[in-house]
Amino acid sequence: MIRERRGAVLRFPVLYFGRLMIKLSIAIWMVAAAYGAEFLVSDYGAKGDGKSNDTVAIQKTIDAAAKTGGTIVLKPGIYLTGSLFLKSGTNLRVDEGVEIRGVRDLAGYPVMQTRVAGIEMKWPAALINVYEQTGVKISGKGTIDGDGKIWWDKYWKLRREDYEPRGLRWAADYDCQRPRLIQIYKSSDVDLSGLTLIRSGFWTVHICYSKTVTVDGVTIRDNIGGKGPSTDGIDIDSSSNVLVEHCDIDCNDDAICLKAGRDADGLRVNRPTEKVIIRDSTVRGGAAGVTVGSETSGGIRDVEAYRIHVLAGVPNGVLFKSASTRGGTTENIVIHDIDTQGVNTPVSITLNWNPSYSYAKLPEGMTDIPDYWKVLLTPVEPEKGMPHFRNVHISGIKSTGAQRAFSVSSYADSPLQDFTFEDLDIEAKTAGSIQNAENWKFKNIKIRTKDGSTITVKDSKGVTGLPEGK
Repeated sequence: MIRERRGAVLRFPVLYFGRLMIKLSIAIWMVAAAYGAEFLVSDYGAKGDGKSNDTVAIQKTIDAAAKTGGTIVLKPGIYLTGSLFLKSGTNLRVDEGVEIRGVRDLAGYPVMQTRVAGIEMKWPAALINVYEQTGVKISGKGTIDGDGKIWWDKYWKLRREDYEPRGLRWAADYDCQRPRLIQIYKSSDVDLSGLTLIRSGFWTVHICYSKTVTVDGVTIRDNIGGKGPSTDGIDIDSSSNVLVEHCDIDCNDDAICLKAGRDADGLRVNRPTEKVIIRDSTVRGGAAGVTVGSETSGGIRDVEAYRIHVLAGVPNGVLFKSASTRGGTTENIVIHDIDTQGVNTPVSITLNWNPSYSYAKLPEGMTDIPDYWKVLLTPVEPEKGMPHFRNVHISGIKSTGAQRAFSVSSYADSPLQDFTFEDLDIEAKTAGSIQNAENWKFKNIKIRTKDGSTITVKDSKGVTGLPEGK
């Protein structure tokens, strides 16, 4: 850590070790990439005129660069393209004045095996793909644009006019196929830096089944020309040794999110997200500054998040969420030095999140259904479906303009265990509530409420150090 708060590194030394390994891998890769030859996409027929489909030409350039480990270079312009597949040892350099823009035809995104929203299934490839590769860099001051409004409109029409009236809210995100912007899948030693990422059709950056990945200095804007549904910023999904830093995010769902699979399929895969550092970033729009879940089935552990700035319009500062069919254990989480301005709830935990989405139920009379519906509908035994959260340390939160300080609830069969809160300074209209907590310690807490309330504690034990109201 830059700021050593109460010995957090000593409690979780694996975070410190993981950080060193990430930095070492980045340094090695940057030195190696510096010697790669440059391959101009215009030499392979790319036009960059905003009208021609440049998919084939750019992919030819990537394939040529892969033979020697080179850098793919684009002259200033707008390059319309479908899915591109980067290869091991290559660097896609998107310089200032360059825009890679996704085509509006779903045929431009070939269907491939992947994981989507917690289950393994076939799905359209992303605009930019690092798929089963090693040592890939995507960098520059240019823009990657998903041109997402066509996909957003498609989704809202399906969900509002068809699926919600039939009780199929849970299936809408899976049935309405929308391309992600960047997918890093079953890959290692990947560096994504400096870019502006806009108008993603679905999730913006999805890091899945991967290790040693850095996202540095990326700007995400998914509110251009409308509000893109489910346009998560950065999703870290059953991956390890991931560093996210210096990012600026304005999206319409989870901004920086830790995931590990959903329900029966996530429990089957049983692959955790672990050894993650998130730091020095700003969230202007999204569900929270930092989100853990709701896809917790494979477990989430050994995470440190700090120096996150969360601005007005974002509902939550720190958000933990899951559901009674997710299962998995989330543990060894250190979050510190978070400031929120005009955020409704600085600390929010719900383990019964969004029931209409979280719990798949087949309407009566439906029999002819796709295979991935059957996966979503697979029952989970209650003891396996109950999620567990424990060993969490949250400190140094500074919040102004909040509606309520805490909104926390779990289950009697799965209390939130061994949480420590230190050095919180929160101004809110009301204090809020905590339910189903066990062994929670509060130290040096200031919660100033307009209504003079104190935090209400229900169905809990071992909660100590809560302040009195003022």
